[in-house]
Amino acid sequence: MAVKPGWTGRVYEDFEVGDVYEHPLGRTLLAADNSWFTLLTQNTNPIHFDDAYSAQTEFKKPLINSCLTLALVTGQSVTDLSQNVMANLGWDEVKLPHPVFAGDTIYSRSEILETRESKSRPNVGIVRAKTTGFNQDGTVVIEFMRTFMVYRRGHVPAIARVRPQPPKTK
Repeated sequence: MAVKPGWTGRVYEDFEVGDVYEHPLGRTLLAADNSWFTLLTQNTNPIHFDDAYSAQTEFKKPLINSCLTLALVTGQSVTDLSQNVMANLGWDEVKLPHPVFAGDTIYSRSEILETRESKSRPNVGIVRAKTTGFNQDGTVVIEFMRTFMVYRRGHVPAIARVRPQPPKTK
């Protein structure tokens, strides 16, 4: 049996301006996800966790915490964009054109806007991407620009892996 390496992510040289990545995994957000995230981040706005309060708003039900939406859509992009990132440099122009509710399934895609070599670190390059998250109906729920520093080919740190040993034969 041949052992084949799994996906290890892109490096700086793999990115080209205009490339679009349809991120492979969607995620259905649950009320529990929203409650936990809201509690973990100490967000005290009752629109995220109080059904009675939320029923009095124009939305009539709790909203998914927008920082959870940002975190989820960023996470969905990692496999394609930042598996080999050295550092995130910033999120800019975050827009939330449509609310997200428990039960919505979020998908995302990213477009590469800019690539440039780092002036201070020869082992990395800088990439700027626009990421868009949308729900099961195709409605855009979040858009943002993200700039990150990604390793160049041959400079990605090795990942320590525990490799199982084959069974011993007698």
